[in-house]
Amino acid sequence: MLESRNINVHYGKLHVIHDVSFRIEERELVSIIGANGAGKSTIINALTGLKKISSGEVFFLDTHIENLKSSAIVNLGIVQVPEGRQIFPQMTVWENIEMGAYRNQARARWKETLRSVFDLFPVLRDRRKQMGGSLSGGEQQMLAIARGLMAIPRVIILDEPSLGLAPLIVEGIFKTIARLKEGGTTVLMVEQNVFRSLSIADRAYVLEEGKITLSGRGKELLGNEYIRQAYLGL
Repeated sequence: MLESRNINVHYGKLHVIHDVSFRIEERELVSIIGANGAGKSTIINALTGLKKISSGEVFFLDTHIENLKSSAIVNLGIVQVPEGRQIFPQMTVWENIEMGAYRNQARARWKETLRSVFDLFPVLRDRRKQMGGSLSGGEQQMLAIARGLMAIPRVIILDEPSLGLAPLIVEGIFKTIARLKEGGTTVLMVEQNVFRSLSIADRAYVLEEGKITLSGRGKELLGNEYIRQAYLGL
């Protein structure tokens, strides 16, 4: 469904992503794991048009998208939930959620989608009149995901969804992500929480210093000796 082929990304003269190739099939949950600074966010910013790639190709349903603007990529159905949530703190929960329904397809079905979003995150229904900035960190992450889902994404890309959250809240966020996949949503997630990420992923890629160094089924990688030592401290 979504594929990168040998993409390279530079910041000025600094070469940060090196010939990275990976794929996501429809209805899969694919994780890209790696340490802070490995280049995970740069990759997804390149996929969504927020960062220009230096060379390589990106395909969505066999169509080249590497030269498209981010707005055009969103209209195709590739939606990013950014690192740090990036909600609108001075707008209500309801207004934040409405902001997600900007695609034509989404506007036509926003009432139906809103019901499913509130079923997934009932706390947001209860707090729909509150300002987004008054929510807890976990609730803001729910709001950011809900806003992304309002666009009716064909692929939803989650950038560090557990960042800065308490362990109990992290557990709930990952359960929600697993439910999205079970409901048929195609998910690409970049995440530092290696154990949680691999536990729910169909497949995963390990990114180190801008290069894919390992890939495989999520639960198989959990048993990989290198992963256990380098990332899980076992």
